[in-house]
Amino acid sequence: MSLLSAGGLLAAPALLRAQAPGQTVLVEVWKSPTCGCCQDWITHLEAHGFRAKVNDVGNTAARARLRVPMKLGSCHTAWVGGYAIEGHVPAADIRRLLKVRPDAIGLAVPGMPLGSPGMDGPAYDNRQDPYDVLLIARDGSTSVFNSYFKLKERS
Repeated sequence: MSLLSAGGLLAAPALLRAQAPGQTVLVEVWKSPTCGCCQDWITHLEAHGFRAKVNDVGNTAARARLRVPMKLGSCHTAWVGGYAIEGHVPAADIRRLLKVRPDAIGLAVPGMPLGSPGMDGPAYDNRQDPYDVLLIARDGSTSVFNSYFKLKERS
């Protein structure tokens, strides 16, 4: 059964709370069957204690169904614990989201920034471009949830 079914939407947060620390959390992912960076992101999640259910059908319909604004789009969309995850969001930020449980649609890393999980490593010359993880509010607006690779100003 899909996590997006009526029963799944109601049960997912309860299942998440019922899990003991250290247990895996299910992430349902929609992606293209041929996208290598999407698979690398899934591998990143699995290495950090998540379990993935993969739907190789593209992500446009899932993004719309989960109310992720098109301008925040990336190559894959996911659903975990009642939240949408768009793009190459690091596992640590998903864990933090599930811990603090804000009233929000979810998280997004728009585009495909180099250095983000799945867009990292030798295949990308180990390049690390700065990027933000955005929290998507219920009205579609965003705020910065976390930032990566930004230079800190000297005081």
